[in-house]
Amino acid sequence: MVQKAERVAGKSGKPVGNVTRGTTNPNRMRRMDRWLTGTQAWRLRLAADPLVIDLGYGASPATAVELFDRLSAVRADVRVAGIEIEPDRVRAAKALERAGLSFHVGGFELPVPGRPVIVRAFNVLRQYEEADVEAIWALVRARLAPDGLFIDGTCDEIGRRVTWVALDAGGPLSLSLSMRFGGFALPSEIAERLPKALIHRNVPGERIHGFLQALDKAWLDAAPLATFGNRQRWTAMCRSMLDAGWPVQDGPSRWRLGELTVRWDAVAPSA
Repeated sequence: MVQKAERVAGKSGKPVGNVTRGTTNPNRMRRMDRWLTGTQAWRLRLAADPLVIDLGYGASPATAVELFDRLSAVRADVRVAGIEIEPDRVRAAKALERAGLSFHVGGFELPVPGRPVIVRAFNVLRQYEEADVEAIWALVRARLAPDGLFIDGTCDEIGRRVTWVALDAGGPLSLSLSMRFGGFALPSEIAERLPKALIHRNVPGERIHGFLQALDKAWLDAAPLATFGNRQRWTAMCRSMLDAGWPVQDGPSRWRLGELTVRWDAVAPSA
């Protein structure tokens, strides 16, 4: 049974959070990182302090190293701090430190100086209770730099089905989905990888349920385009969703990657 995050938060001087299972694999975060270095690269380029945090990177620091390498192509002086609540994981990662990449023991309190422009927490909050999410979001958002972004995401074991919520200091902005073509029959299969704030809300009457049902319908309606490949079919699905009034963001250059981002208020949990 997972301990409530707010109980941990009440212990003065202790890291805020709980030890996770730590499961990870190389290249698992590539889909989200591709979005980060694409649509969100401007945040890093304009940041006064290019500090990025990989929060809860797991038993292996591989994804933190990959994040550093990918973001370095956007801004050469980026600083990536990997944070883990389990000291043994941090000790194991120390051998990989280099200029701009460091590892620290800690939790949601983000125990590094400065205000990060990006905080990535993948497969971390899903191990908490839904009631904990809002407080955790608020804690991390309070540390963000101006124009900073907090990404709360979830993915499968090898990164073929990925979802994430993007938040700024004011609250949630969007939900993104990214799926490997050929790895699903219906887009709604990604429901099992929704972030904690939504995974229990995929029931009739909730916005996320309506959104996934609409995705499935648009995908099935675009079946004739499968002759030209799933990329064309996915793009047609996204266009259909936009035409139907869903607040779909970005455009064909992102859709062709098997990605779709929608404004948060279209999928947010009911009160």
